Amino acid sequence: MNAIDLVKVMVVAGCVAVSSSAWSQTSDSTANPSAATTTDAKTMKKADRKLARDVRRAMAKAQGFDVSNVFVKARSGAVTLSGTVPEGDQIAQAGEIAKGVAGVKSVNNKVTLGVQGGGGN
Repeated sequence: MNAIDLVKVMVVAGCVAVSSSAWSQTSDSTANPSAATTTDAKTMKKADRKLARDVRRAMAKAQGFDVSNVFVKARSGAVTLSGTVPEGDQIAQAGEIAKGVAGVKSVNNKVTLGVQGGGGN
């Protein structure tokens, strides 16, 4: 009976030793995947902010375009325009200006015609 107990203890000890050494090993490619993901996310966010600024600057430079209530968001080259403009022809102009900026892949134009004078009686 003692020999069987000794074999059981040896088997359990061997299993623990093998599993703990396998658990502690990591490969270089998966050593810190969150660091690579974080760096990529920061790089993408920075590029998106730059693209949005570039689109807004282009609108500000456009002759006869009121950019004061237009908001620009960018994500991986897809630009979304929102807000209001005082004249109807500026809605299409906003989309055309955005399409002309380097790095813009698509434009979702949600700009609407703003009410002059703020409404109210």
